[in-house]
Amino acid sequence: MRKQLAGRDREALSTHRSAEGDELGMQGLAGALRYYASATLPAGPQADEVLRRFVEAAALTALAYERLLARERFDVAVFHHGIYVPQGPAGDVLRRKGVRVVNWNPSYRRSTFIFSHGDTYHHTLMTEPTAAWDSMAWSAKEEDDILSYLQSRATGTRDWIWFHEKPDNDTRRFVAELGLDIEKPIIGMLSNVAWDAQLHYPANAFPNMIAWVFETIDYFSQRPDLQLLLRIHPAEIRGTVPSAQPLLGEIEARYPTLPQNIFIIAPESNISTYAAMALCDTVLIYGTKTGVELTAVGKPVIVAGEAWIRNKALTQDAESRDDYIALLDKLPAGAMLAPQTIERARQYAYHFFFRRMVPLPFVVPAQGKIYGIDLPSIDALRPGQFPGLDVVCEGILSGTPFIYEAERIGLHA
Repeated sequence: MRKQLAGRDREALSTHRSAEGDELGMQGLAGALRYYASATLPAGPQADEVLRRFVEAAALTALAYERLLARERFDVAVFHHGIYVPQGPAGDVLRRKGVRVVNWNPSYRRSTFIFSHGDTYHHTLMTEPTAAWDSMAWSAKEEDDILSYLQSRATGTRDWIWFHEKPDNDTRRFVAELGLDIEKPIIGMLSNVAWDAQLHYPANAFPNMIAWVFETIDYFSQRPDLQLLLRIHPAEIRGTVPSAQPLLGEIEARYPTLPQNIFIIAPESNISTYAAMALCDTVLIYGTKTGVELTAVGKPVIVAGEAWIRNKALTQDAESRDDYIALLDKLPAGAMLAPQTIERARQYAYHFFFRRMVPLPFVVPAQGKIYGIDLPSIDALRPGQFPGLDVVCEGILSGTPFIYEAERIGLHA
């Protein structure tokens, strides 16, 4: 394996496929970018060697699973995340061999997890049929429940994954601090962590998030009638793996002086993302989950990357660079989303946060570790004790959707 990959340059390594067509290079590159916490690999031979080792590891993982499946028979494989190394190559081989795959990951709400059939949720949530949620039972109660939860997202009081510490909601103060003109249309822009889940997404309008940011700044430098307000994701410094390629540094290196109509909220700032975006006519996103929340409060959203709100008939989705520019040319929108669109957006937000995030209340936050288990005995895991666990088990055993029908079963706080 090492001899086969020796001497290959970055391009050849990152596009390497197995004889069976598995994208081992892509999985290896995603792992290397995560290792460096960067959207692009650093220059130099050390990074070349790191990439080579990740691709080798991906190839060895694929070979190991090929050999395992030649000896053993599996009906279903359940494993974490579904991307990077070893999970990504393992999933490729298992799917190719006809083994049903289930991937899982902790989700935002406290004691909840997302499970997905066939592939990582990074892919499946974008292609999930709207029929999974747009005909669900819907009443004022469900609407109140999701709006209450979305309000809590600003402080994370009901979550175990959040990135804002003591958010500043003093709009008047930070408008003055940034120098915004509230009489002129403001277009919001939300980045995500540049290295996260760098897989190939066919619908992305740009090769990566940084390219999208540069293109957007270039565009707005020619639109003095609009203001661009970029909020850099707080997870760049507060996430599990802080970014080694800060977006602000990339911007400053390319633009020593920003146009006067472009404003940036740094990742360390306590300015509330929600309060800042509330000032905006429209919000531009690449891969952030915040698009789900913004549409639910009526904010028009343009999607340029792999955001989960894509393909729901709730946002304007760019399929190419030219498509994106054409959408920007129509700004400002000048109005909130239509009432019927807002209602559908709230239905999707309910589905996303309450139905796809399956509650397992016996999995609890724990000091010094990701989480712990709080159970009186093993008998507490019997069928019927935890509806969310029943959903998970039935999905694994029978292939039923991993949807917790909160509107019928009841919410897990």
